[in-house]
Amino acid sequence: MCDKYKTGVIDGPACNSLCVTETLYFGKCLSTKPNNQMYLGIWDNLPGVVKCQMEQALHLDFGTELEPRKEIVLFDKPTRGTTVQKFKEMVYSLFKAKLGDQGNLSELVNLILTVADGDKDGQVSLGEAKSAWALLQLNEFLLMVILQDKEHTPKLMGFCGDLYVMESVEYTSLYGISLPWVIELFIPSGFRRSMDQLFTPSWPRKAKIAIGLLEFVEDVFHGPYGNFLMCDTSAKNLGYNDKYDLKMVDMRKIVPETNLKELIKDRHCESDLDCVYGTDCRTSCDQSTMKCTSEVIQPNLAKACQLLKDYLLRGAPVEIREELEKQLYSCIALKVTANQMEMEHSLILNNLKTLLWKKISYTNDS
Repeated sequence: MCDKYKTGVIDGPACNSLCVTETLYFGKCLSTKPNNQMYLGIWDNLPGVVKCQMEQALHLDFGTELEPRKEIVLFDKPTRGTTVQKFKEMVYSLFKAKLGDQGNLSELVNLILTVADGDKDGQVSLGEAKSAWALLQLNEFLLMVILQDKEHTPKLMGFCGDLYVMESVEYTSLYGISLPWVIELFIPSGFRRSMDQLFTPSWPRKAKIAIGLLEFVEDVFHGPYGNFLMCDTSAKNLGYNDKYDLKMVDMRKIVPETNLKELIKDRHCESDLDCVYGTDCRTSCDQSTMKCTSEVIQPNLAKACQLLKDYLLRGAPVEIREELEKQLYSCIALKVTANQMEMEHSLILNNLKTLLWKKISYTNDS
């Protein structure tokens, strides 16, 4: 990375700290696979999370491990002599392929150019453009830029090439205990679930975190640039800060609906098990054609409620437990294909948020 920076191939606001002043430190490794590199870090005395490229550019690999990054395809675009206008057209075409034909893509292109201008000199250099282009292939980076003003999305602190730094999150899992991965391997899943439930914040604080997740579902559901699908809603991808505000820790498996539909449709399948991306985005296998259909079966809200069910019901106040359970099960039963799904989605989401807020609004934890 630093060789490329020093030869002018890449540039970005984190490059100088990483390669010259050495004030960007890598701390504890949060990942267990070499192609999933995530570290707690410190950048100029500010805590952050450092991530390296973790997914193959423009490629969703169904059912297999993500490939290690291929150096030969990194930082080859845009080429020398590319004008800013031409770069804007490249970015626009990329967004159209990923997000569909949204009416306001030009606004997003301008937003990306602002982010790419790391030194804020009013111009995007070739090195900055190469870094931005490599990062835009990553769903998480794209989503972070789109949702940069939203409360539950970590703020982007800077980047260098395809390495980027996000704001730190105090608690990097929905549950309050984090074990070394070596120990995790030997703990039976049933025992781990029971242990997770013991190491959680107080119920009012859990309710506040849950409201944050529901608000994040709203953020990605028909946002300004289309719908994004949450394809791995596991506790390890969610965190929270010291005020118990939810913060997303890992958004790699949150993908544009248009992009996923294009990639999964017509994929050969023997059964519905062949039509899964991540752990949670499932379509069905059309037995007459032996191809995957493009419609994802379960909406984001249903998957979020499935995750929250045990989390919220354990320790729930007696006076709302029955109503809470009823609402959570209605939420889990949501299907994308249901008539008036969007209206039902909004109603269930608002009812859940209202029930939780009413219970905790007069407590110190709110």
